[in-house]
Amino acid sequence: QVQLVESGGGLVQAGGSLRLSCAASGRTSSSYAMGWFRQGPGKERETVATISWSGGTTYYADSVKGRFAISRDNAKNTVYLQMNSLKPEDTAVYYCAASRAAVAWTNTKYDFWGQGTQVTVSS
Repeated sequence: QVQLVESGGGLVQAGGSLRLSCAASGRTSSSYAMGWFRQGPGKERETVATISWSGGTTYYADSVKGRFAISRDNAKNTVYLQMNSLKPEDTAVYYCAASRAAVAWTNTKYDFWGQGTQVTVSS
């Protein structure tokens, strides 16, 4: 089992930045792919960004390309999501997840989930 705890969410004005962190504990292993997902009000959960276990491969949703950056520090068992130029439409609960696969995009491929952290972007 892997436990994931997100932090760093909050209220920010449009154009601002936030950095989310996801700390893993339990049977942690750098062989997990990691991902950030979000679910806005009345919307389905969507993939925001994913990173391979090595950190060498990253994927981004078109809506966040050029604004968000995912990274990981396997020595600290932590994954980050740097969010810049935030927009009101980025408002959502952001979830961190781990996949036993080396690389994974869809949320169905993820095995362990955090509780989420709220990000609210005001206009």
